[in-house]
Amino acid sequence: MYSTKQYLKHTLLFLLTLGATTLAGGEWIYGRSILSSESPLTWEYFLRSMHFSVPFIGILLVHELGHLFASIYHKIRSSLPYFIPGWLGFIGAPSIGTFGALIKIESRVPSRRIFFDIGVAGPIAGFVVALALLTYGFTHLPDPSYIYEIHPEYLQEPLDDTDASVEMMDISFGYNLLFYIMEKTLADPESMPPMNEMMHYPYLFAGFLTLFFTAINLLPIGQLDGGHVVFGLFPKHHQWITLVAYIAFIFYAGLGMVTPYETSSYLMFALPLYIGFVYICFRKTRMSEQTRWMTVLLIVAAQYGLAFIYPGLEGYSGWLFFAFLLGRILGVEHPPVEDGRSLSRNQKIIGWIAVLIFLLCFTPHPIIIDMP
Repeated sequence: MYSTKQYLKHTLLFLLTLGATTLAGGEWIYGRSILSSESPLTWEYFLRSMHFSVPFIGILLVHELGHLFASIYHKIRSSLPYFIPGWLGFIGAPSIGTFGALIKIESRVPSRRIFFDIGVAGPIAGFVVALALLTYGFTHLPDPSYIYEIHPEYLQEPLDDTDASVEMMDISFGYNLLFYIMEKTLADPESMPPMNEMMHYPYLFAGFLTLFFTAINLLPIGQLDGGHVVFGLFPKHHQWITLVAYIAFIFYAGLGMVTPYETSSYLMFALPLYIGFVYICFRKTRMSEQTRWMTVLLIVAAQYGLAFIYPGLEGYSGWLFFAFLLGRILGVEHPPVEDGRSLSRNQKIIGWIAVLIFLLCFTPHPIIIDMP
């Protein structure tokens, strides 16, 4: 079915991504970089960092194999999983070593039921393995003194408040519902790290990131896995649901981007740019030009109005880039099918399970950066 060249290409991408996530794991977990002379990533720490990269990439692989096996079962031609390496340590930027993974459907999908099966198989398969990984991670937390191996400075006397060295960027991670529930029910409170130290615990960090990727894939928009689920569950209303979900996604992401409390010169420059950005995100939808502009202006006006009423209200601007990718590349709308029969009873049950998984995994503020 696949040529030797294809196997070699996809295996190479997988190994490059595994290596890249291991390098990123060394930076996050141990503060060691392959390019650093002060804290180099030695072979010992490279191997220790694989406690993060192997489960993380392994779960992404399980996710993509879920899609692949479902497509093979339904005789739909598709590619092997493409892994996208993304280590940015060479420019001094934080990264997780990958931009994700995907398979490419290479033949027409003829029916709603097949679209559903292929779309839902990946996130459910990955979620089951992520759940097992997090269960292990929460029930096998190291001794509380472990953090002093990573941060020996915590054992030192507090520095004077005037010492500039204490002014550091603080990176933390936001809760999703599942992570919060598992922490409260499975973890030893004395050993559980705060969320700004969670990246030093490889199994928790890998599990958190896989939940993050699962939630992104299950967004009920376009040709994402969640879009396939909505297409299957709501055959008559899926276009409206996915459009409303996309509008809500952009609305939340852009909260706080423009406020009446900025200077007039800033608003004169930033507001038109932001309106133009939102318009570009909707440019490929099937809306008429008038409806598109009305939608964009209503979104921005509502964001501006809420900022006036609640000055501290903010969404998560990091989602705006993904909203752009959805609008311009992946597409907001789902392709039609020849066979539009409704899902079977079992498929509908699985579909609602996928909706529940999305609600459990979605993290409104996945990364929180506090500047000094």
